[in-house]
Amino acid sequence: MIYESTGSMNSRRDYRSGRAALFDGIEEGGIRASSYTSHEIDEHENDRAIDGLQDRVNILKRLTGDIHEEVDSHNRMLDRMGHDMDSSRGVLSGTMDRFKMVFESKSSRRMATLVASFVALFLLVYYLTR
Repeated sequence: MIYESTGSMNSRRDYRSGRAALFDGIEEGGIRASSYTSHEIDEHENDRAIDGLQDRVNILKRLTGDIHEEVDSHNRMLDRMGHDMDSSRGVLSGTMDRFKMVFESKSSRRMATLVASFVALFLLVYYLTR
């Protein structure tokens, strides 16, 4: 019986010392592992953030390229409109010069008044018969 109690006492010590050694190793390893895991997690998060930024930069690059193309096309269209306005200004100034020549002479002025009167009379008759 004494042997049994001594044996169970020794087995308890062995159990406790084995358990302490087991948990001490885990706790130390756990501390090291958690710091390593934390570092690894931080690196992983940084990599994801860099990938996200890279995607955003690529999107912005494409967007700025599209904006550049749009601005170029609008500039070309505005240049064409400017040229068209210049040519229409030339045509209108020529027409105005012709009108000035017509109205400078008295006989032409009478003729223009007569034509305008006939056009007005025609429009009045057309409007009343309608």
